[in-house]
Amino acid sequence: MQESRTRFEAAIEKKRAQNAAEAAGEVADSHAVRLAIMARVRSGEITLAQAQSELKKIQAKAQSIGLITRQQAFSRG
Repeated sequence: MQESRTRFEAAIEKKRAQNAAEAAGEVADSHAVRLAIMARVRSGEITLAQAQSELKKIQAKAQSIGLITRQQAFSRG
C-alpha cells in the first residue's frame, strides 16, 4: 500500500514539474499552445488532421529552438 502512495506522489511531483516548466516558458507545445490550435479547429480555420500535423511540427522543432515538449517536462520531473 505504501508503494502505490509513493507512485502517486511521484506522479503529482512530475505534473507539478511539467506545470512549472510551462509557466517558465520552457515548453514548446504548452497547454496554451494546444488550446490555441484547438480554437482554430473549432472556428473551422483548420481541420483536426491539420492541427495534429501542426502540433507534431512544433514538437519536432522544440529542441532546435531550445525548448522541450510537455512529455519531456513530465519525464524529467
